[in-house]
Amino acid sequence: MASITILLSPPNLQYSLPSRNSLFFSPTITRLRNSSSSSSYSLTPKSLAVSASSSSRALEALIFDCDGVILESEHLHRQAYNDAFSHFNVRCPSSTSDGPLNWSLEFYDVFQNQVGGGKPKMRWYFKEHGWPTSTIFQNPPEDDSDRAKLIDTLQDWKTERYKQIIKSGTVKPRPGVLRLMDEARAAGKKLAVCSAATKSSVIMCLENLIGLDRFNGLDCFLAGDDVKVKKPDPSIYITAAEKLGVSESNCLVVEDSVIGLQAATGAGMSCVITYTSSTADQDFKEAIAIYPDLSDVRFNDLVSLLQDVVVAK
Repeated sequence: MASITILLSPPNLQYSLPSRNSLFFSPTITRLRNSSSSSSYSLTPKSLAVSASSSSRALEALIFDCDGVILESEHLHRQAYNDAFSHFNVRCPSSTSDGPLNWSLEFYDVFQNQVGGGKPKMRWYFKEHGWPTSTIFQNPPEDDSDRAKLIDTLQDWKTERYKQIIKSGTVKPRPGVLRLMDEARAAGKKLAVCSAATKSSVIMCLENLIGLDRFNGLDCFLAGDDVKVKKPDPSIYITAAEKLGVSESNCLVVEDSVIGLQAATGAGMSCVITYTSSTADQDFKEAIAIYPDLSDVRFNDLVSLLQDVVVAK
């Protein structure tokens, strides 16, 4: 069997990511050589050495994350969290500010890529910085039930605020997303959306951004409420494959962050990245392709990418 080596072009960028000031960097997949001296394949950034008894992956299902992929939403979520903290006058004991808790842009850019899901974010933060006072609880909650009530109340209010922002009509889908969905559907492939966010929030986003027809036509839709453990745990993607009736190896995931990438690859799925300004510096070497957005990506490009990923039988 011939040996084919695939590298990111240019070669000196095969393991590097663009800085946040280089958001128009668009790596391409280039076939460099085809020799007959070996029966192995090498795929970069994720290298796989396999024997002659291997098979290509066939794209049967295209799965999108929502936040960061369908819409660039990080700043919208941060705004909604801070509005919730202000509304309930949430104040942590470690805060150096005289006002309510406010997550800065610099902090949230890092934080939202380390902890997935709204409730886990707040629980982690309050454990690290002290449980807060608020108009919900005058004194910091001490038992698990009160702490759960605090987080549930904040999350519910934050979700409703986020919906108001999305419904304002100022938010648009990221470039290329709708066309790629339509091309996949026209090719007879299955479509899914898997998001770690609250279900009601994701439904509202999808209805407003991709439209009711595309939303109702999804073959599978899963949100953070549908699994016990959120990304980077692979549960949501494993569940999606089961619901779609498709092998994990024949699914391709579109993600924007390393948390989502880890969830996809942990489920045995290939993943392409369409990064945002807040995720551009992350380590995406496990992705099979990296894009600044999907404006120049066609469905047939993704089919070809997945065919170049081989798995041992």
